[in-house]
Amino acid sequence: MKPQISENTTDIPKHVAIIMDGNGRWANKRGLPRTAGHKQGAESVRRIVRAAAELGIEYLTLFGFSSENWKRPDGEVQELMKLLRYYLRAETAELHKSGVCMKVIGDRSAFDADIVQLIENAEELTKDNTQITVLIALNYGGRHDILQAAQNLAAQGDAAELSAEELEQRFCANLMTSAYPDPDVLIRTSGEQRISNFLLWQCAYTELIFTPTLWPDFDKKDLEWALAEYAARDRRFGALKASKR
Repeated sequence: MKPQISENTTDIPKHVAIIMDGNGRWANKRGLPRTAGHKQGAESVRRIVRAAAELGIEYLTLFGFSSENWKRPDGEVQELMKLLRYYLRAETAELHKSGVCMKVIGDRSAFDADIVQLIENAEELTKDNTQITVLIALNYGGRHDILQAAQNLAAQGDAAELSAEELEQRFCANLMTSAYPDPDVLIRTSGEQRISNFLLWQCAYTELIFTPTLWPDFDKKDLEWALAEYAARDRRFGALKASKR
């Protein structure tokens, strides 16, 4: 029997990250082109952002487009870019109205200038909102994030003089997520059980939850189930006794 979230639970995670997987399989099962799955997946984004805010989650990070996704067929990549443009144009005002602060992490240099401008416009419009912060990872890779942080740290020139604790703090300050807490829980849809180069450093003590539900079908009940699973776990953070943050 699946765990159920209690209305009075105090174990709502502060930061939830989601690998949104299964759009293509959702479309294939229905005899539709993969692009139809991506469009339906965008509807799930809207639904889950609203649900996360209602449940009291403060930070929601969504893996929208990985640095490896450029290897997909050109036609599919172009359709994804069209969908990204549409989402940024159509949804930014609604996100702002709902009190969502939107941020994008990842390397923007590979995107066309108009997409970069849409991202910057969305971030600027929503920067003071406090209902929930939604981080969208676009052209993001965890290894690249770590390597970039290491390069920045090396360029500062005084790393050898730092204590191990100071070095870690300085390193974390150079990650793309430096302004945000590490995820408490990482959810991956579609049944795959790997984190696929997503937030590798940040997920050191993150609870991993895998669900067979395809992303276009993922809804508030699925999110509540994942949060109930999270609440039932014994988080030790390397200690002998259970502890809660």
